[in-house]
Amino acid sequence: MKRSRLSTRLLSGLLLGAGVLHFAAPRPFEATVPERLPGSRRGWTYASGVAELAIGAAVAVPRTRRVGALAAAGLFAAVFPANVKMAYDWRHRPAPLPALAVARLPLQVPLILWALRVGRRPRG
Repeated sequence: MKRSRLSTRLLSGLLLGAGVLHFAAPRPFEATVPERLPGSRRGWTYASGVAELAIGAAVAVPRTRRVGALAAAGLFAAVFPANVKMAYDWRHRPAPLPALAVARLPLQVPLILWALRVGRRPRG
């Protein structure tokens, strides 16, 4: 399998898997939803799960890949505040949890770049 095709499938799989997790195990995701947002934390968790499923599917389909990949980059940027909240909330948890939460923060940059790279590839 070509490297670019594998990369596209991995990105799609990451998004689809995360989307499924929002429904299968919503509590960890709910904990990152800011209290200031209107509505329930569960509602936001499900909505973001639907978004990840839709974006993952769009990345998987050649015709919608470019738009899906741009949406993935936007999603990865949009969830950064939730990751910051998680790092702050976990600061007093036992080791190594605080370090893991902080280590996630710089990972958003390669995720965004990955999505943008997938979006620039030709269909197929």
